[in-house]
Amino acid sequence: MISDLMQAQTNQPNADELEKLLKDYQILQEQLRTTVMQLEQLQAQKAEMERAKEELDKASGKVYMNVGSVIVETDKQKALDDVNDRYSLADARIQTVNRQYTELKNKEKQLNEKITQIYKRGQGPA
Repeated sequence: MISDLMQAQTNQPNADELEKLLKDYQILQEQLRTTVMQLEQLQAQKAEMERAKEELDKASGKVYMNVGSVIVETDKQKALDDVNDRYSLADARIQTVNRQYTELKNKEKQLNEKITQIYKRGQGPA
Protein backbone atom coordinates (compact mmCIF):
# COMPACT_ATOMS: atom_id res chain seq x y z
CA MET A 1 0.00 0.00 0.00
CA ILE A 2 2.74 2.51 0.94
CA SER A 3 4.72 1.55 -2.14
CA ASP A 4 1.60 2.23 -4.26
CA LEU A 5 1.29 5.73 -2.72
CA MET A 6 4.98 6.41 -3.27
CA GLN A 7 4.64 5.25 -6.88
CA ALA A 8 1.60 7.51 -7.38
CA GLN A 9 3.53 10.48 -5.97
CA THR A 10 6.45 9.69 -8.28
CA ASN A 11 4.08 9.69 -11.26
CA GLN A 12 2.63 13.10 -10.38
CA PRO A 13 4.52 15.93 -12.06
CA ASN A 14 6.29 18.29 -9.74
CA ALA A 15 4.18 21.39 -10.39
CA ASP A 16 6.88 23.82 -9.24
CA GLU A 17 9.51 22.16 -11.42
CA LEU A 18 7.19 22.11 -14.42
CA GLU A 19 6.22 25.75 -13.90
CA LYS A 20 9.89 26.78 -13.71
CA LEU A 21 10.72 24.79 -16.84
CA LEU A 22 7.83 26.36 -18.73
CA LYS A 23 8.95 29.85 -17.71
CA ASP A 24 12.50 28.99 -18.79
CA TYR A 25 11.12 27.71 -22.08
CA GLN A 26 9.23 30.97 -22.67
CA ILE A 27 12.37 32.99 -21.93
CA LEU A 28 14.33 30.78 -24.29
CA GLN A 29 11.74 31.28 -27.02
CA GLU A 30 12.06 35.06 -26.64
CA GLN A 31 15.85 34.80 -26.80
CA LEU A 32 15.54 32.76 -30.00
CA ARG A 33 13.24 35.38 -31.56
CA THR A 34 15.68 38.14 -30.62
CA THR A 35 18.60 36.17 -32.01
CA VAL A 36 16.78 35.56 -35.30
CA MET A 37 16.03 39.29 -35.60
CA GLN A 38 19.69 40.13 -34.94
CA LEU A 39 20.75 37.61 -37.54
CA GLU A 40 18.38 39.07 -40.13
CA GLN A 41 19.65 42.60 -39.42
CA LEU A 42 23.26 41.52 -39.73
CA GLN A 43 22.58 39.66 -42.96
CA ALA A 44 20.89 42.79 -44.33
CA GLN A 45 23.94 44.87 -43.34
CA LYS A 46 26.25 42.37 -45.01
CA ALA A 47 24.14 42.44 -48.19
CA GLU A 48 24.22 46.25 -48.10
CA MET A 49 28.03 46.19 -47.85
CA GLU A 50 28.15 43.75 -50.76
CA ARG A 51 26.09 46.15 -52.88
CA ALA A 52 28.30 49.05 -51.79
CA LYS A 53 31.41 47.12 -52.86
CA GLU A 54 29.85 46.45 -56.26
CA GLU A 55 29.02 50.14 -56.71
CA LEU A 56 32.51 51.19 -55.63
CA ASP A 57 34.04 48.82 -58.15
CA LYS A 58 32.01 50.51 -60.91
CA ALA A 59 32.66 54.03 -59.65
CA SER A 60 34.96 56.42 -61.42
CA GLY A 61 35.60 59.96 -60.34
CA LYS A 62 34.50 61.32 -56.99
CA VAL A 63 33.38 58.97 -54.22
CA TYR A 64 31.39 59.99 -51.15
CA MET A 65 30.71 58.21 -47.89
CA ASN A 66 28.72 58.78 -44.72
CA VAL A 67 30.63 59.86 -41.67
CA GLY A 68 28.01 60.02 -38.96
CA SER A 69 25.27 62.23 -40.33
CA VAL A 70 27.59 63.98 -42.81
CA ILE A 71 28.49 62.90 -46.34
CA VAL A 72 32.10 63.60 -47.26
CA GLU A 73 34.19 63.15 -50.35
CA THR A 74 36.84 60.47 -50.01
CA ASP A 75 39.35 58.42 -51.90
CA LYS A 76 37.89 55.34 -53.65
CA GLN A 77 40.36 53.00 -51.94
CA LYS A 78 39.61 54.50 -48.53
CA ALA A 79 35.88 53.98 -49.11
CA LEU A 80 36.50 50.42 -50.30
CA ASP A 81 38.61 49.70 -47.20
CA ASP A 82 35.83 51.04 -44.99
CA VAL A 83 33.20 48.91 -46.74
CA ASN A 84 35.43 45.83 -46.51
CA ASP A 85 35.94 46.43 -42.77
CA ARG A 86 32.20 46.78 -42.22
CA TYR A 87 31.58 43.65 -44.31
CA SER A 88 34.11 41.66 -42.28
CA LEU A 89 32.62 42.91 -39.02
CA ALA A 90 29.10 41.96 -40.10
CA ASP A 91 30.37 38.54 -41.19
CA ALA A 92 32.10 37.94 -37.84
CA ARG A 93 29.00 39.02 -35.94
CA ILE A 94 26.85 36.70 -38.08
CA GLN A 95 29.09 33.79 -37.14
CA THR A 96 28.83 34.70 -33.45
CA VAL A 97 25.06 35.05 -33.57
CA ASN A 98 24.79 31.76 -35.48
CA ARG A 99 26.72 30.03 -32.69
CA GLN A 100 24.41 31.61 -30.11
CA TYR A 101 21.38 30.49 -32.10
CA THR A 102 22.69 26.91 -32.28
CA GLU A 103 23.33 26.87 -28.52
CA LEU A 104 19.85 28.23 -27.83
CA LYS A 105 18.26 25.64 -30.13
CA ASN A 106 20.13 22.87 -28.30
CA LYS A 107 18.94 24.22 -24.94
CA GLU A 108 15.42 24.44 -26.31
CA LYS A 109 15.53 20.80 -27.39
CA GLN A 110 16.81 19.67 -23.97
CA LEU A 111 14.23 21.75 -22.14
CA ASN A 112 11.47 20.45 -24.38
CA GLU A 113 12.54 16.88 -23.61
CA LYS A 114 12.49 17.57 -19.84
CA ILE A 115 9.03 19.13 -20.04
CA THR A 116 7.77 16.18 -22.09
CA GLN A 117 9.19 13.68 -19.58
CA ILE A 118 7.54 15.45 -16.64
CA TYR A 119 4.27 15.66 -18.51
CA LYS A 120 4.38 11.97 -19.42
CA ARG A 121 5.13 11.03 -15.82
CA GLY A 122 2.03 12.94 -14.80
CA GLN A 123 -0.08 11.09 -17.39
CA GLY A 124 0.94 7.62 -16.15
CA PRO A 125 -1.33 5.28 -14.19
CA ALA A 126 -2.30 6.52 -10.74
